[in-house]
Amino acid sequence: MSGEGNLKATSNRDLAVGIFVLIGLTFVGYLSLQIGGLSLSEKGGLVLFATFDDIGGLSARSPVRIGGVKVGRVESIDLDEDLRARVRLNLMRDLELSIDTAAAIRTSGLLGDQFVALEPGAEDELLASGEDFSFTESATNIDKLIGTLVHGEGLGGD
Repeated sequence: MSGEGNLKATSNRDLAVGIFVLIGLTFVGYLSLQIGGLSLSEKGGLVLFATFDDIGGLSARSPVRIGGVKVGRVESIDLDEDLRARVRLNLMRDLELSIDTAAAIRTSGLLGDQFVALEPGAEDELLASGEDFSFTESATNIDKLIGTLVHGEGLGGD
């Protein structure tokens, strides 16, 4: 009889350990998705394009923000016919942006993570899905800026 009680206690303990491991793996999976910038439920739907001369370190899945609030992400980056970077942005479906909204590449944090900042305009006409931003501002190239300072170009130097 004591063997059956011991077997039952072992089975209960194994079940508890299994449930604990399953919860732990689920939590690790969730954190991996959050850190990777992926989402199980995409809220996008408004697809807009922005063309830049220089995108710096911008990459797919970089955030798109308005006033610091995330409203979408960079879906892909390709070259257009003029060999300029064409960035596809996937934004919140219910976002209403005027046709004079500007898209700029900005840097945040100490590590220099880059994102697309949208600066809404004042026009009444709205951008529709598939359209391009008329006004864009490329990433600031720190190497060029330092080179300009070191060599004195543009600062009244030789």
